[in-house]
Amino acid sequence: MPAQDQLFDPRLGRLRRERAARSGGDLYLHRRAEDELIERLDLVARPFCAALDLSLGSTLAARLRERGIEVVEGKEEDLPGAAGAFDLVTSVGLIDTVNDLPGALALIRRALKPDGLFLAAFAGAGSLPRLRRAMRAAEEAEGVGAAPRIHPQIDVRAAGDLLVRAGFALPVVDRDVVEVRYADLMQLVRDLRAMAATNRLAARSARPFGRTGLAAAAADFSDPGGRTAERFEIVHLSGWAPGPGQPQPARRGSGTASLTDALKPKD
Repeated sequence: MPAQDQLFDPRLGRLRRERAARSGGDLYLHRRAEDELIERLDLVARPFCAALDLSLGSTLAARLRERGIEVVEGKEEDLPGAAGAFDLVTSVGLIDTVNDLPGALALIRRALKPDGLFLAAFAGAGSLPRLRRAMRAAEEAEGVGAAPRIHPQIDVRAAGDLLVRAGFALPVVDRDVVEVRYADLMQLVRDLRAMAATNRLAARSARPFGRTGLAAAAADFSDPGGRTAERFEIVHLSGWAPGPGQPQPARRGSGTASLTDALKPKD
């Protein structure tokens, strides 16, 4: 993809990951997403042997190995292995920041064996409303125009559409709403840095906020009642590579019962 068409800056993403690895911060949102993903995997009544893990700053690969699964770890849009090489692909906190998400999902489906499973989780639409408001307050205080500062976020419906578009069967998408309380804005920023989740947009502003903007952002984020509640929405999605033994939807028009009759009040 030409550099001018990239939404995210790959070089900056690499630097963000390296900084996050050195920070030693508490990746509590990644851990929560991992726990949920593992629970969903445990509900599947079949064994998995070979997995590709595309995760950011998580221990998911190690947890899969503890279950006797051979795991290959990949990053960004790196999808090692030939077509049909894996019966499981997992991802926490990564796939929503690739530059070609539809293409990446299509490659993930291609990497799966028939009837292979894809499980992923990432921060979706509705996340970080207080941070967004604080950034607007900083821009207004410094008299500058709005600039891209927070990543575009994918909602549940769009995530489902992307799975279908990529050719996954039996797609399921839902969300987990998490509220975290912070003492101040810098505590939130430190946690986002630990998760490599700060601004890596290619079109980000090259001008950092000055003292006036930072003070306005901190004041806007501060809650007079104490800690400020910030909202995260973790989107979970799953889909299967098409396989011969999967349930198929009924042919359109093949139903024998009338919905109108079913909704009629009973005497």
